Parts: sequence; C-alpha cells; structure tokens
Amino acid sequence: MSQANFFAAVQAGDAAEVARLIAADSALLRAKNERGASAVLLACYSGRKEVRDLLLAKGALLELHEAAAAGQLSRVKELVETNPAAAKTYSPDGFPVMALAAVFGHEEVARYLHEKGADINAVATNGSGYTALTGAVASGHASVAKWLAENDADVNYRYANGYAPLLTAAANGHLDIVKMLLSHGADLHARTDDGKNALTYAQDRNHASVAEYLRGRGLTT
Repeated sequence: MSQANFFAAVQAGDAAEVARLIAADSALLRAKNERGASAVLLACYSGRKEVRDLLLAKGALLELHEAAAAGQLSRVKELVETNPAAAKTYSPDGFPVMALAAVFGHEEVARYLHEKGADINAVATNGSGYTALTGAVASGHASVAKWLAENDADVNYRYANGYAPLLTAAANGHLDIVKMLLSHGADLHARTDDGKNALTYAQDRNHASVAEYLRGRGLTT
C-alpha cells in the first residue's frame, strides 16, 4: 500500500509526504508503477519539479530515459559513453529518449544525444506519434523547437488526427514558435483531418495576436 501512496503523493506534488515515505522505505526510490514508470519519471510527466528534485537529492539512480526527462546531462553522458547506441533508444512507455529531453526543454541533453547519433525525427512507438519537435512545440519550448528545426526536424510532420506542429503552436498561442516554424518551411495551409487550420485554432482559443499574424500571412479559415 505504501507504494501506491508513494506514487499518488508524487503525482499530487506532495513533497513532504514523498519525503516521509522515502524515510520510512528507501526502496521506493527504485520502485516502478503499474506502467513501468519510476517516481522521477512520473514527477516529470506530472510537472512536479519540486518532487523531481527531491527524489534526485535523495539519490534516485536514473536510467537513460529518466535522466533525459529530468535534464540530468552528466548522468546522460555517463550512460551514453558506456553504451553509445543508447542515444537512439526509447523509454519503456515508447518515447524516444531524444523526445523526452525535448518535451521537458532540456536543450543541452537533446544536443548531446543528437551528437551521439539520436534521430531527431524518431517517432514514439506508443501510438501517440510524438517526436522531439512535437513535444517541444506542445510544451512551448521555443529555443528547443528552433534548434530542432535548424537540424532537420520535420516541421510538416503529421501525427494523430492530422495534427502538425504549426497547428499545435497556434492552438497554444505561441506566436514565436508559429513564426519560427513558418520560417523553416511549415505549411501555412495545413489542416487536421476534420478541416481545422492554424487560424481556426487561434481564433477558437482566443489567441488574438496569433490569429492576426496568420491573417496577415493571407490565411483564412
């Protein structure tokens, strides 16, 4: 029961309870939930940075996908130097290690993995269709997204329901990313399977500056 309570506390961001449970049972630092995710990975997925940092401070030993998600460059290097092919691997839940670095904004980790042979356009194997670029764009990490686009990430990649990075950026109101994607060849007129384009999303979600910019580029719904 303590393991279920532990993962619930991690997901809830209850750092005090996480610390209390670890003090009572340090083996929890090595525990995995029913989906095979460690507490560190779950903290990253849940946006619980305080809990993530607590777990790291308590000595959680990270596997490569966890180190990439947590932005622990030194641990990433340690593991990849030992096994260079690891840079091209995936997490147990199907995300490319490169994509995990990108989605959480860890540009130095992404750059290092790329240097070591990671495929920038590797696609998740879990049905999400995610790539490093879709992750960076969805999370609003403009610098990472720009670096990926400059290094041949597919700016017109289409995934679930015909979504494309430009549509995600417009839907989330990230004008800087919209401009960057278009400057790198993104299709202004891309539409989802149900016919929505970037302007539709910007207008529906009240992102006035994005909508104004897209209309200025000649886009109509």
